[in-house]
Amino acid sequence: MSENLDNFGDKFQQKSKYYRGKLPKHYLDWAYKPKTYKTFPNAIKKIKLPKPDFNEKISFWKTIQNRHSTREFKDKPLTLMGMSLLLFGMSGLTRIFPQYAFRTTPSAGGLYPIETYPVVNNVDNLKQGVYHYNIPEHALELLKEGDFRHDVTEGALGQEMTYNSAINFIWTAVIERSKWKYLQRCYRYIYMDCGHIGQNFYLIAEALGLGACTIGAIYDDELNNLLNIDGLNETVVYIGVVGKNIESIE
Repeated sequence: MSENLDNFGDKFQQKSKYYRGKLPKHYLDWAYKPKTYKTFPNAIKKIKLPKPDFNEKISFWKTIQNRHSTREFKDKPLTLMGMSLLLFGMSGLTRIFPQYAFRTTPSAGGLYPIETYPVVNNVDNLKQGVYHYNIPEHALELLKEGDFRHDVTEGALGQEMTYNSAINFIWTAVIERSKWKYLQRCYRYIYMDCGHIGQNFYLIAEALGLGACTIGAIYDDELNNLLNIDGLNETVVYIGVVGKNIESIE
């Protein structure tokens, strides 16, 4: 490729700016609005997650104050309830209406482009493998069974915390969900949306006494291949690793 891409980020920032009186003219064709949810009817197995059980004694402000990144984990499994709380807190449905549902995190235009694929390493009563979070059913869909720690670690530039974590949450973006409304500026909003989810991920982990860290340095297409997505219509954007906090006393 002969094109100089050294400053592609600078160019995108400038080209995606809004200017007063020059907003892009765009007609929203509701007949072609992308689907809000991705599901896998042909998944190997569907596992219904337990209904989230919230501990009302947890201090919100203490959780905010103590939030931090953890890169070392105990070799102990997470519970299925812990996984349920993490997934619900990141993308769960809250107020549900016939044509629309609010979630635990905000999204530009309510379009919710982010999908969650948990790669399970060590969770009680759950096989190792690549899963997808079925949001409307609060369920896991098993896509690939097996140990994929090496694959995720290689895709995360060799960062060992992905190998030692209990779960690696891989977040992808279904680009057309946002592009349908926001055109090329959609990428700004997609990254913001994923950031909202990442912050909730940190706070939930802290509230549960777990260690967590997020990763943005990835070999995109290696992880896209792991998830069997094309990297164009849907692409990996972020990873969240979580496990038993090595600093905790049990």
